[in-house]
Amino acid sequence: MNVKSSVKSDIEIAQQATMKPIVEIADKLGLTDDDFELYGKYKAKLSSSAIKKLQENKSGKVILVTAINPTPAGEGKSTVTVGLADAFQQLGKKVMVAMREPSLGPTMGIKGGATGGGYSQVLPMEDINLHFTGDLHAITTANNALAALIDNHLQQGNALNIDQRRIVWKRALDLNDRALRKVIVGLGGPIQGVPREDGFDITVASEIMAVLCLATDLQNLKLRLSRMVVAYNVDKQPVTVGDLGVEGALTLLLKEAVKPNLVQTLEHTPALIHGGPFANIAHGCNSVIATTAASKLADYVITEAGFGADLGAEKFLHIKSRSAGFKPEAVVIVATIRALKMHGGVPKTELVNENVEALKVGFANLKKHVETIQSFGLPFVVAINKFISDTDLEVQALFELCEKENIPVALSEVWEKGGKGGIDLAEKVLKQIESNELTYAPLYDVSDSIEVKIRTIVQKVYGGKDVEFSSKARKQLKDFEGFGWGNLPVCMAKSQYSLSDDPSKLGRPTDFVVTVRELKPSIGAGFIVALTGDVMTMPGLPKAPAALKMDVDENGNAVGLF
Repeated sequence: MNVKSSVKSDIEIAQQATMKPIVEIADKLGLTDDDFELYGKYKAKLSSSAIKKLQENKSGKVILVTAINPTPAGEGKSTVTVGLADAFQQLGKKVMVAMREPSLGPTMGIKGGATGGGYSQVLPMEDINLHFTGDLHAITTANNALAALIDNHLQQGNALNIDQRRIVWKRALDLNDRALRKVIVGLGGPIQGVPREDGFDITVASEIMAVLCLATDLQNLKLRLSRMVVAYNVDKQPVTVGDLGVEGALTLLLKEAVKPNLVQTLEHTPALIHGGPFANIAHGCNSVIATTAASKLADYVITEAGFGADLGAEKFLHIKSRSAGFKPEAVVIVATIRALKMHGGVPKTELVNENVEALKVGFANLKKHVETIQSFGLPFVVAINKFISDTDLEVQALFELCEKENIPVALSEVWEKGGKGGIDLAEKVLKQIESNELTYAPLYDVSDSIEVKIRTIVQKVYGGKDVEFSSKARKQLKDFEGFGWGNLPVCMAKSQYSLSDDPSKLGRPTDFVVTVRELKPSIGAGFIVALTGDVMTMPGLPKAPAALKMDVDENGNAVGLF
């Protein structure tokens, strides 16, 4: 958010906040001492026994927060998610937040943390944005343990006849490190291993992250892990974790990480923060276990999905909802005047200047995301996340554009005012839930071919003309159908900045063709990844990463974290 120097930073607000002991938050939810495991004074994990016990409870209503295509101007989806929950609490509703854990990649890179902002944050902000309870480290370790076990299998005789040229499992690291995208391992002679090409993904792109986030319990996690494809043998048949016989070891490494983390907002609204797949290279939603548990503990759950509705929301509705067996009751689409002006052609350096005409042009991007949510048959409200630089004339113009299109809209001022700044939004969301019958329906059937599913997403969600497949992807389509994977949902890996696969095409591009360069099986997670454009599964750091401004003071407090 564009703020004046006199305004406190996010970390200053977080450090000056007074948190309640997490045992008080747990007590507020009706949890007993046996239902959670403490990680210090302000963090806890729900116990396995509590998660099982909660299944008997009635399910609350799930509300999804999504957004327009993101821009460098910022949208504030997490901020609105937290603020909306605080607003629900102020209205006397029993509510919980269910969000993803931040990755150290963007935290140390350019995006920053993912705990909200201003007076709409989850706490303890420093812990959550850094190592938290160690979930991402456990996922990284499990990922790399599997990589080590694969290479050891090659070294010890290769009983499964794995073709070392066709090993698809990569190592992982929870940092942006472009130098590790492609590496060679096993150099140094026979006792150092079998030389081969390898590479690293960022941890949040690991299939183990997706598996953990879509598993329903520990045993389901183990089953999903066993199904993961790690390589192909000399006969070009898939080799799985189950074939290697190491799913038990991987589950052991993840037995604590699979438990959701209980924290609180600035206004002491309970929050479960768990799992963190990116939405441009993975499915972009927090864990099914956390969202389900929250729905059993509260009447309303406010959750979010990464990036715009073309990515996170589409995957929430086609992948997570199917896997979890629940349907969202309403959707909030977050937009900012700054971002809409950027979609209308205004460079970032000029966004502080009033420009109603650019806003009108950029409105086309918001309108497309509205149409997408409508196509799923879901009620929605557009949340205008207000920035200090927004002028009254621009706010009025945006409201008029929405009203002309019969789009429910509310101003969100939760960054500045906390839950109080989201009351109007909360009331309009509740009105949409109460006055609309749920007619949610996916846009494709899982029995459709992989090609049909991809084309449906490109045409109905992105607004594209068609999809093209590289020769490699064409062959994979045939192979994957032959392996019996054709009935799985599709997870599109695509630029978050545009509805197309070209990040430079802002606003609402038309007549574009999306090119799928490669398909990737995520059989344990339960979907097929379609890689488009130049999307990387291991990002790089920017010229001036956020890490340059980070430090720690003499009292051990973080500096420069946001």
